[in-house]
Amino acid sequence: MISFDRRHGPSDAAPASAYPDLAVPDWYRDAKLGIFVHWGLYSVPAWADVLDRSDVTAETAYARHQYAEWYANTVRIEGDPTRARHQRLDGVGHVYEDFAEDWRPAPDAVAGIVDLARRAGAAYLVPTAKHHDGFCLWDSATTSFTAARRGPGRDLVAEFARETREAGMRLGLYYSGALDWHVTDFPPMTSHEDLFAPRRNDPAFAAFAAAQLRELIDRFVPDILWNDIDWPDAGKHPGPDSLAQLFAEHLAAVPDGLVDDRWGVPAHGVLTREYQDIDAVQDEVFEATRGLGLSFGYNADESAEHALDGPALIRLLVDVVSKNGNLLINVGPRADGSVPALQTRALERLGEWLAVHGAAIHGTRPWFHEAVRVPPAEVRFTLGHAADGGGVLNILLLDPATGPVTLDAQVSDAVREIAVMPEGAEASGGAGAPVGAREARQADVPVVLDPGAQDGPVAVLSFPPRGGEG
Repeated sequence: MISFDRRHGPSDAAPASAYPDLAVPDWYRDAKLGIFVHWGLYSVPAWADVLDRSDVTAETAYARHQYAEWYANTVRIEGDPTRARHQRLDGVGHVYEDFAEDWRPAPDAVAGIVDLARRAGAAYLVPTAKHHDGFCLWDSATTSFTAARRGPGRDLVAEFARETREAGMRLGLYYSGALDWHVTDFPPMTSHEDLFAPRRNDPAFAAFAAAQLRELIDRFVPDILWNDIDWPDAGKHPGPDSLAQLFAEHLAAVPDGLVDDRWGVPAHGVLTREYQDIDAVQDEVFEATRGLGLSFGYNADESAEHALDGPALIRLLVDVVSKNGNLLINVGPRADGSVPALQTRALERLGEWLAVHGAAIHGTRPWFHEAVRVPPAEVRFTLGHAADGGGVLNILLLDPATGPVTLDAQVSDAVREIAVMPEGAEASGGAGAPVGAREARQADVPVVLDPGAQDGPVAVLSFPPRGGEG
């Protein structure tokens, strides 16, 4: 997948020095878990071609896009399965924008989505305010193509803002900066290269995007601005509607606010990694994001074979957090706002695990020792705080059912350097491992980690730091 922080341009755009300080705030580093919500017109047809992807190639990946939220693009590609299905079910004369009259969310839909995020243990929620289809989920003055003026008849972003904050979570808003298929007449995108080629960069469109983003900042004061796939080039130069000015206005409204890295400028907040496996502890904070299945928007054809279950989701969160990341896991509700049981069960299982082991996740930091920069298989580490206010080394075993894990000599030595281990070489215990009266100092004896009676998807062993340091 694309790493957006490496895409800058045009060459004469404002330099990094023109932008305010976009450092990642501590609240975000402590949060660890957010819930993405992809919910929009694409939730009405709710389909992408996923039943058999064995013959999908790089050349056909966009024609057979796995993301249901890309329906407005795939339905325009000749010979595409989405187009054929759409014409069969909805008719040749039914265009994507007609779904705006078909979308009827349930009255309590937003409250239900937010409550599921709370029960999952999330600290922030990021609903889509506008995806690439151009449909605004808030009552915008810039267009009538909105949830407030079409089928739903409601300002859904206002509902998300209210419910999220009442639930004690931070609010982020997703916005599609450079892509708005509703106000462009480009042909459909058929490759990664098309993401950055057939798009509007003119001053009028840049002003349109700036006005919409300013509405979101002024009306909802989001803690996170989560932009996707670049920004109109005309808005990257100095001026009252420039991106640098918009960032300054956001930080004036939210001094500890955050932006992501998908703006196409030489300044960024948190790095994003979409459907990517990160193999090592990262020096810079990142956010791993993906759907629970193959899509972000709801796809009625996805089943258990395509999706993460509860244990897999827990292991993913542990892996991401240990490597200096947050996990932004996506919920794709149905058109009425109900969350499919497959997604609900996984998130509830995650919440149950965090209710017991959250101290090994929330508020922690990665362990930057070179011996564990690439962690051992099935073992992860975080540095946190004990109940008495002291520090703690958390060692997380990703597959406790296999029994004790023996660390190699280099990792064993690193563990002994930082933590007080039990007497002897074996470290075992439950949520907090018992510590012997004397430290294990045999440098030539490997540390053996025993999950003991823990039978969950991830076992947590916690040890105080050597010398009592926090």
